[in-house]
Amino acid sequence: MGKALFRIFRDYETRIHELNYLFWECTTRCNLHCRHCGSDCTVNSREKDMPLDDFLRAVDTIPAGHRPEGFSVVLTGGEPLLRPDITEIGKALMKRNMPWGMVSNGYFYDRAAQDRLLLAGMSALTISLDGLEESHNWMRGSGNSFQRAVSAVRTAASCNRLNFDVVTCVNRRNYHELEGIRVLLESLGVKQWRLFTIIPIGRAANDPMMKLEPSELKGLMDFIEGCRGSGRPMAVTFSCEGYLGRYDNTVRRNRFFCRAGINIASVLIDGRICACPNVDRDTFSEGSVYTDNFYEVWNSGFSRFRDRSWARKGICAGCREFRNCLGGGMHNWHAASEGPLTCHYRDIS
Repeated sequence: MGKALFRIFRDYETRIHELNYLFWECTTRCNLHCRHCGSDCTVNSREKDMPLDDFLRAVDTIPAGHRPEGFSVVLTGGEPLLRPDITEIGKALMKRNMPWGMVSNGYFYDRAAQDRLLLAGMSALTISLDGLEESHNWMRGSGNSFQRAVSAVRTAASCNRLNFDVVTCVNRRNYHELEGIRVLLESLGVKQWRLFTIIPIGRAANDPMMKLEPSELKGLMDFIEGCRGSGRPMAVTFSCEGYLGRYDNTVRRNRFFCRAGINIASVLIDGRICACPNVDRDTFSEGSVYTDNFYEVWNSGFSRFRDRSWARKGICAGCREFRNCLGGGMHNWHAASEGPLTCHYRDIS
């Protein structure tokens, strides 16, 4: 699809404002201590897990007839498998005919856990693998997380009932391992692999190993482009982080479109209503499930996401590609920033 036609499609999607994905930050507890964590999750989080009933009251504001085909709930964290009521959550969503999935570090995911989750209606799963053994363990702050993650990937990849993918956050340490990771994932039977770069927020803000050099970013794009043209059995794509210029239509299934607040909402651990969970919650929250009707907020709010003209500032002010980029991913804008924290288009141009 050409740029002009894609802009028409993007504007139509923005006007329709159909809720397709609802993320629930069901816990901020985590068993690992990842170098790139944007939420600074810990084993003993300051935030208590949101009670299931509180979340259900929010989703019950969505009329059954107003849920579009393909609507789903995604459990995220923290590590969702730390919740002892994870199967009860799934069953409650399944009772409401709401397909659901989960994002996990894979540490606790084994065959028994998979069987329980499938019985509770889980239909989608994402597991993180952030390098070969030493690099992954370094990234995750755990000496045995790699073996646990590989075992989880092997288990999930063998299940035909799951829409399953693996995500990798590419950094300066694992950048040179990309081909090795690809070979490993294909040997495990993975069919979908998504690659991310790391936004300098949370623990990653002051860690120079987390941000790729421009030459490495371009090398990442070339790697993905080569994988996509190879005819191999695993689909390799880049994430939805930002506009990529000439690469924009070759490393993804579709051109760049930040759907945060357009088709994606989230309920955060403290009840705040936001877009995708990675967006700056202090700046862009739209209300709270404890004081507001979630679906009314969705329908009447999120104006800052639907109209991105405010983002034409800083390095975006005079950019000739602004109409295609709209300031990049919303998770690139934080607090008092006078522009996006990163700009992939600038770095690879």
